[in-house]
Amino acid sequence: MRVLVLNCGSSTLKFQLIETSDSGATERKLARGIVDRIGGPASYHFETNGTSVDEKALAVANHEEAARLVIDWLRSKPGLESIDAVGHRVVHGGERFTASVLIDDNVIATLEALCEIAPLHNPGAVLGIRAAQKILGAAIPMVAAFDTSFHHTIPQQAATYAIPYELSLKHKIRRYGFHGLAHQYDIARYAELCAKLPAQVNAITLHLGNGCSATAIRNGESIDTSMGFTPLEGLVMGTRSGDLDPALVALLARKEQVDAAAVESWLNTRSGLLGLSGISNDMRELTAAYRTDPRARLAVDVFCYRARKYLGAYLTVLGGVAQAVIFSGGIGENAPLVRKKILDRMEWCGLSLDDTANDRIIGCDGKISTARSKLDVFVIHTDEEAVIARETARLIEGR
Repeated sequence: MRVLVLNCGSSTLKFQLIETSDSGATERKLARGIVDRIGGPASYHFETNGTSVDEKALAVANHEEAARLVIDWLRSKPGLESIDAVGHRVVHGGERFTASVLIDDNVIATLEALCEIAPLHNPGAVLGIRAAQKILGAAIPMVAAFDTSFHHTIPQQAATYAIPYELSLKHKIRRYGFHGLAHQYDIARYAELCAKLPAQVNAITLHLGNGCSATAIRNGESIDTSMGFTPLEGLVMGTRSGDLDPALVALLARKEQVDAAAVESWLNTRSGLLGLSGISNDMRELTAAYRTDPRARLAVDVFCYRARKYLGAYLTVLGGVAQAVIFSGGIGENAPLVRKKILDRMEWCGLSLDDTANDRIIGCDGKISTARSKLDVFVIHTDEEAVIARETARLIEGR
């Protein structure tokens, strides 16, 4: 089965064309690309198997035009014309969607209702779904895979905020968690590398990129995660603050004479590594300036300290049965200094980092702990699109 995987943001459309095996166990990547800055002076970068690259700057008014660009380009490439199904990444499934689903009109209506609690993410996904349906027609089945669904197994005591309970019920306020597709892939891939079943894995996954989250996983299932009602909670991120005292919102609104929505925007777009450093949200730039720029050093140190706090907490949550710590995401896969600083002084739990392996493993799968370490430490190159393709094939073919 050939699955077109679409990942639509507010102004971007990323895609991969993936061919799944009959068993669903393996995938072959046929093409990939991105349409960037939709709604303005956009550009696209498309490639087939990493060999043939097409790039162009042009105006793209909306997601329908972006989807049409992708599909027309695929149809123009010999051997890539056929699409059997479409898998859509959807960030927020709310309480309704605890697993991937076949898309119909009722699903789309529910996703549109969820835009209220995920205004930065879900609207793009809905636009992408409608665009793909219009272009490809009703004969092509489509599946929605959710970043929140992997975390539906989190127990009530971990998912519940200590606010008036009636308000939680009234407004469906709880810790939903995000990056679930990435954490799901990381556990499945670690299990594969270690000849285990995912249900046999107890681990902490640290998915570190511009967005960051940590997840405690027991028997292959999420039992706690750092992101909450929105992706703002938890770790320090590229431009997001992560955890802070909620009273700061009212204080900053009063002191800066703005409304709460403006402060929330600052916490999402002007904080994190960018806000701390005053330089960049790009960890590559900050680690390069680590020894010479005090604010770059502060940003990296705060980022790593917060991640280490969550790692220690989740080792406790797992109650001594953790087998591994897994790094993934753009930072987790490519920043040896960050991995080393997060794992600094973790010998108390039997964790021993192999510095040579840590420096060598960049952007690929590999073990970076020593042979004597009681906990495995792995770097996993996350492939969320593979999870979406598998989920799509599973639902359509009944695998």
